[in-house]
Amino acid sequence: MSNTSQCLENVPDMMFIVLIEFVEELQICFLSFDRAGYGESDPHPTRSVKSEAVDIQELADQLQIGSKFYVLGVSMGAYPVWSCLKYIPHRLSGASLVVPFVNYWWPSFPASLSKEAFKKLVGSDQWTFRVAHYTPWLFNWWMTQKWFPSLSMMSGNMAIFSSQDLEIIKKLSESPSVGQEKIRQQGVHESLHRDIIAGYGKWEFDPMDVICPFPNNEGSVHIWQGGEDKIIPSSLNRYISQKLPWIRYHEVPDVGHFLTYDSSLCEQILRELLLG
Repeated sequence: MSNTSQCLENVPDMMFIVLIEFVEELQICFLSFDRAGYGESDPHPTRSVKSEAVDIQELADQLQIGSKFYVLGVSMGAYPVWSCLKYIPHRLSGASLVVPFVNYWWPSFPASLSKEAFKKLVGSDQWTFRVAHYTPWLFNWWMTQKWFPSLSMMSGNMAIFSSQDLEIIKKLSESPSVGQEKIRQQGVHESLHRDIIAGYGKWEFDPMDVICPFPNNEGSVHIWQGGEDKIIPSSLNRYISQKLPWIRYHEVPDVGHFLTYDSSLCEQILRELLLG
């Protein structure tokens, strides 16, 4: 591990498909951890966007990985990266948000743009995110009731995936990962449900008001978006990058939500973050 502690927080298992030679070349240390309620991490009933940055900073200090580190988050795991950019920018060497989650109620989104993107979601997801945002105390009931469909991804609705995503899902089903059952061993409510409530709830800040953490270009922030992503709307992440020109926006054509399953893209994401 180098003195600058080239560790990446919140990295999913799929990021480890990058070439070993590349990892050894840059002497990268990956640190992937179970966030609150997942795996063996304690539940956090009052978890929030801010608490994610607090947890990451405490973990970094406990493991003594250095005064600064890189953070990388994928999909829903990207909202803790926004938290780090807001609350602990002085601890960051760089940040990358890959196919990042968006909250349709962030104030700076033009109403017409967020409404248009929201309507592209399947109806059950629209209702699920509304419940998480407006009535979070009802969310567990909503996710467990049997009268109406809730989250499409959990119900097996394949319409939310691009053609490339479906090919990847097929390949993954042929060789399932070992230990996946341990991810939600503390219950789906303590893990996924609280994740969604925190992400789609009312934030303490607007990401588009975040100040550039690297005014002297001593680091960089990136957004990576799949052009064919049917889960995360490219229009909203594109708008964020326009509002925050210090974020380097990369839209990859003909790629869906699972772009991190492409080893060449994984290497490119890391090279841009660490060397760009």
